[in-house]
Amino acid sequence: MNRNKIIYWITTIFLSIGMLAGGVQQTLQVGGYNEIVSKLGYPLYLLSILGVWKILGVIVILLPKLPLIKEWAYAGFFFVMTGAAISHFAVGQPSTEAIPSIVLLTATIISWLFRPLERKLVSLKF
Repeated sequence: MNRNKIIYWITTIFLSIGMLAGGVQQTLQVGGYNEIVSKLGYPLYLLSILGVWKILGVIVILLPKLPLIKEWAYAGFFFVMTGAAISHFAVGQPSTEAIPSIVLLTATIISWLFRPLERKLVSLKF
């Protein structure tokens, strides 16, 4: 395996574990997420929505092929993690509260940048 594939798989597995763990906890509303979301001012039902989408995103990113849907999954992860980090800052929480979001955001970007050609959206032909 070349260097880029090793970087891709390490960050993608890390990202997948983080998103899957968070997604399951959010869907089931366990693990302290209720308190976090309440402090940020969001309704608790948002956890179920985000949790299910995170789980589906992990499945799509790990499956072969499906390049267009992978782009959507990466975009969703990017939006959720930037939104989470900004939310912590917006309500005046210490920057340490945003670290998990920023770590997963970084993993999302690295995984997306280093994905192999067969996992990239090359072009759309209509």
